[in-house]
Amino acid sequence: MPLLPAALISSMLYFQMVIMAGTVMLAYYFEYTDTFTVNVQGFFCHDSAYRKPYPGPEDSSAVPPVLLYSLAAGVPVLVIIVGETAVFCLQLATRDFENQEKTILTGDCCYINPLVRRTVRFLGIYAFGLFATDIFVNAGQVVTGNLAPHFLALCKPNYTALGCQQYTQFISGEEACTGNPDLIMRARKTFPSKEAALSVYAAMYLTMYITNTIKAKGTRLAKPVLCLGLMCLAFLTGLNRVAEYRNHWSDVIAGFLVGISIAVFLVVCVVNNFKGRQPENGHLHRDNVARMPMTNIPRVESPLEKEINGSSVESISSESNDH
Repeated sequence: MPLLPAALISSMLYFQMVIMAGTVMLAYYFEYTDTFTVNVQGFFCHDSAYRKPYPGPEDSSAVPPVLLYSLAAGVPVLVIIVGETAVFCLQLATRDFENQEKTILTGDCCYINPLVRRTVRFLGIYAFGLFATDIFVNAGQVVTGNLAPHFLALCKPNYTALGCQQYTQFISGEEACTGNPDLIMRARKTFPSKEAALSVYAAMYLTMYITNTIKAKGTRLAKPVLCLGLMCLAFLTGLNRVAEYRNHWSDVIAGFLVGISIAVFLVVCVVNNFKGRQPENGHLHRDNVARMPMTNIPRVESPLEKEINGSSVESISSESNDH
């Protein structure tokens, strides 16, 4: 049973909590404050790319934010808790202690069960990635200020006062719009699509978790069906954003790329494809092998060496006969 100093565990936990708190605070400032100014992007008079009808508030969407955020936050938590509990119970039932992580003793009193440690680790990384995805998306929206397909329906520009005599005339500046400022500001934040990014991040993280963790027999068909179903739901979420004129195709594709990239990075580089930590026996075995003396292997002469050695012997024998 590995023994770790309580001070080391406390310092590591404190450091990770600080990082997590900073990530949550940055996501909060992006989402609910005006700390970061959105870039004001101009448009052409009567631009057909932004003349789609206003689809209504986000709550009237087929995939409202409340439903999306609830599923993205709740389903992975439920799946990971159930999955880790099932894996732990299966290892106990089959006495597969070699692949099971060891219980860590911190100080003289605290025992960290492998079930608790793995569950907290995977859920913590997932939550961090969820907030990181939100930060990446909000940063992209603030920097680009890309206009929604229904922007002109909310902007309500006075084309006569702006002197729009030709379609090629470019209009810039916030004073060009006469509509609701809050709705106009939301219509300037579409690239990349937050809904597409969050949905595909949750689906990708769960898909990789199910693929790498569930190894039971009889799941060859169940795992692909479940994983493809999750990815299909994420794809339909992005498709719905385009169909309702809330995002452009480029917004949705960029959101998909952001979510997939963050999920793959965290799973591969941070949680090591959800594999347990290698037991100490494996490290000891490698160390012992490295320290073992090399075995003396009989040396086999090549034909060329035999020929050379034979010639040398013949020359020596001839010289001895001459003497």
